[in-house]
Amino acid sequence: MTILITGATGQFGNAVVRYVLDRTDEQIIVSVRSPEKFTIEGVEVRQGDFDNPKSLDFSGVDKLLIVSADAHDDAVRIQQHANAAAAAKEQGVGHVFYTSLTDADTSTAGVAVVHKATEEAIRATGLTFTFLRNGMYHENYLGALSGEVVAVSTKDGRIASAARDDFALAAAVALTTDGHENQTYELTGSTSWSFPEVAGDRFRDVSDEDLVAAGVPPFVVGFFKSIREGVFAEIRPDLEKLIGRPTRPIV
Repeated sequence: MTILITGATGQFGNAVVRYVLDRTDEQIIVSVRSPEKFTIEGVEVRQGDFDNPKSLDFSGVDKLLIVSADAHDDAVRIQQHANAAAAAKEQGVGHVFYTSLTDADTSTAGVAVVHKATEEAIRATGLTFTFLRNGMYHENYLGALSGEVVAVSTKDGRIASAARDDFALAAAVALTTDGHENQTYELTGSTSWSFPEVAGDRFRDVSDEDLVAAGVPPFVVGFFKSIREGVFAEIRPDLEKLIGRPTRPIV
């Protein structure tokens, strides 16, 4: 059995690699844009760039984890993921895993369009798939929560987030165990929280317009809007089942 993980120099992908190494003696390969940045021993390293389909070497791979690219341009990300899916099909990958987004096919979150399109591209290949629909990472919000004043436009919207490391462990479990063929997992934290609840007296309710005027990137404001509307509030059991324990709370 050969497992290939993309994006392995990023925080999520790197954590997945480490968990997979802990769980199996199977051959592990990574595909990264900058091989010199990958430092984990005992892993075969292939250079590959989603922007350059000819560079993608997925030959001999039984299980491929496509870690979602981090470009902020939706069209670019959709094409990058489509390139990876097409390479997987062309090179005979046995099973494609993809780090998607909660409710990717129905979510009103702006970023969902990327994940919906990618899931459709992977389904269209006819390959066996597993969609790991990751919810929000705790780490996305720790910076905002650490300030003396926590000024956000989420109101009392709740977030069923989990630590990045818990999502990485779930991906490693799926890659190293059987029974995940053509499955879609909705992965969220075991509990939910709100900014007013965690920040307490430091919380300040501001508008989206206030944040934009203050220089907060539009995509971040868009996430706050989604939180306000309850998009990421629902608690699902799949993550807890995969990792075999409750997820760690944000505080």
